[in-house]
Amino acid sequence: MLTIESFSLGPLETNAYLLLNPERNKAIVIDPGMNPAALIRRIQDIEVEAILLTHAHFDHMGGVDEVRKLKGCPVYIHDLEAEWLTNPKLNGSVMWPQVSPPLTTDPAEYALDDRQTLQLIGHTFAVMHTPGHSPGSVSFLCGNDLFSGDVLFRMSVGRTDLPGGRETDLYDSIHNKLFALSDDVKVYPGHGPRTTIGYERANNPYV
Repeated sequence: MLTIESFSLGPLETNAYLLLNPERNKAIVIDPGMNPAALIRRIQDIEVEAILLTHAHFDHMGGVDEVRKLKGCPVYIHDLEAEWLTNPKLNGSVMWPQVSPPLTTDPAEYALDDRQTLQLIGHTFAVMHTPGHSPGSVSFLCGNDLFSGDVLFRMSVGRTDLPGGRETDLYDSIHNKLFALSDDVKVYPGHGPRTTIGYERANNPYV
């Protein structure tokens, strides 16, 4: 049993996801963004086993410290962006002072690798390295649920004009990794509404 709750956080309306095993009252959090008060209230009485980051842009990691200090849980991120958590120049928070103050967190406890599997809250999460939007972008697949970060959106794709972005890598990630999944896989993106692999394969104008 797995329930998925989404929270639109911060000025960029970044999707944070709470994945809860209600039988165990244990959860993981994916991409706790800025201004995470609503998420913090929800997890007060839940054991959070881990924070998983699809990538380390500031709008996706702005709430890491609050969640980690409240719940005492470890953070997972791809090694290519490990330094981004501690460096506001790398995570982009100094680029938009009108949106965010410079953001840093303590280093992550664990590194993620392509094709790695994580056993958390009684479920298996497959890690897919999906670079392009950023060099260390990853997507997480749990059963038929895919958490794609800023790689694939409903009727759109992630931008590649930020430091470390690369358009050829993005389209390779989408076509050769995400579109290799079944049509009925539900996609939970970093911004905007949920979609499916089949819908995006048939309708997304960018791919």
